[in-house]
Amino acid sequence: MDRMASGWINGFIGVVIFSGSLPATRVAVMQFDPVFLTVARAAIAGFLALGLLIAFRERRPSRGDILSLAVVALGVVVGFPLLTALALQHVTSAHSIVFIGLLPLATAIFGVIRGGERPKPAFWLFSVLGSALVAGFALTQSLTASPVGDLLMLAAVIVCGLGYAEGGRLSRTLGGWQVISWALVLSLPVTVAVALFHRPATFSGIETPALLGLAYVSLFSMLIGFIFWYRGLSQGGIAAIGQLQLLQPFFGLALAATLLHEPVTWAMLAVTVAVILCVAGARRFARQGRIGTFSLSSGSVEDLGL
Repeated sequence: MDRMASGWINGFIGVVIFSGSLPATRVAVMQFDPVFLTVARAAIAGFLALGLLIAFRERRPSRGDILSLAVVALGVVVGFPLLTALALQHVTSAHSIVFIGLLPLATAIFGVIRGGERPKPAFWLFSVLGSALVAGFALTQSLTASPVGDLLMLAAVIVCGLGYAEGGRLSRTLGGWQVISWALVLSLPVTVAVALFHRPATFSGIETPALLGLAYVSLFSMLIGFIFWYRGLSQGGIAAIGQLQLLQPFFGLALAATLLHEPVTWAMLAVTVAVILCVAGARRFARQGRIGTFSLSSGSVEDLGL
């Protein structure tokens, strides 16, 4: 019970930190190129993570962990930050936060695939209904939003859900903060090279809000948030703790309204609540039993029982 309580606490802290990611990204992309922002935040966090790994003399991941770390890196180090940064050039952070309501569903689905769980049919009913609500909302907002931005947000949710589930699974053996740290370090050669190539000609014209946005997504969104989040997933379980993401749209909408003064319509709130109810229903009908997990490294199935 103590471990489960610790998992909920760590997961909640991670969600609170992540809630500021989209508003901070929205501010940063007003003056930074999205590609530069993506790789710069990962490079900054990567050097900090490298310092932590050296300071604590952490053991290197095994060869069998490398592929899983690569999935984590592609999902949460590069994929989600890049896709959301591109999307936020077309839509507001308040609009994009509605799509984050699908992230718990994506995490649960990949948790089912990676964990071998057997959801009831009602699980998929709620899943399809939630997706339909988001798609319908995007269509009704066609005059004020961008289809390109919506598609980019959907893609971001998918790759992030995969990265969350894979990182949560790997955290059980490698450790929570170690997973994101090694994923960032393994990405350093690419992120540093691309950041140098896409760096602004000068930083003299970059205003303080954009710099603060870069600082937030580098330090908190890319590193500190994941330390709490992956620890929570490893302690309390991917599917269970993943549902804490249901709170993220509310926190994000509040930040977008108070800090960025972006309009939060009743339609956004209604769809966010509806999606949350659908994801909660899907989780309600997801069985806890597992029939096995598929190993990326060996291609084998480990029987874990029911």
